[in-house]
Amino acid sequence: MQTKDVQTIGVAIAIPEPWATQLQDYRTSLGDETASSIPTHITLIPPLTVPHSELDRVERHLEGVARDHEVFRIHLRGTGTFRPISPVVFVTVVQGISGCERLAHAVRQGPLRVELEFPYHPHVTVAHHLEDPLLDRAFEELAGFDCLFEASEFHLYHHCGDQGWVPTRAFRLGGERS
Repeated sequence: MQTKDVQTIGVAIAIPEPWATQLQDYRTSLGDETASSIPTHITLIPPLTVPHSELDRVERHLEGVARDHEVFRIHLRGTGTFRPISPVVFVTVVQGISGCERLAHAVRQGPLRVELEFPYHPHVTVAHHLEDPLLDRAFEELAGFDCLFEASEFHLYHHCGDQGWVPTRAFRLGGERS
């Protein structure tokens, strides 16, 4: 959501190509109407509405977080689910969990301090709010999914109405500006 006074933001690790498009296209093929407006990612902080006047402070905070964290390896393999608590199927992070946890904890400090509804669990959503047969299908069809990449940056996303989530700035781990 964006108004003249506030902006809804998110912070996440983008999944690189070709896997980002592969997973987003799969999500779209299931009929997930939100898929085309949500880049494939690992969430570090859930959507949060902040005043426009705080956006510079938020970016400075994220610069500091990036500077204080090193590049780490992420391995995605297989599927998991949050059912019955939440109708979500995801690709599982099997390596890089602690790197994601440390980064997410640091992001959720200062101007982005937020209490989570559920404990943080890094993952890549591939099916959300769909009927059980479609969730079962995603769980089974992506069980063999496997990719490995270096997490060298994370992104600040702004929610921009019909465009959905748009990356507005990358923060290079280790302090490099991009």
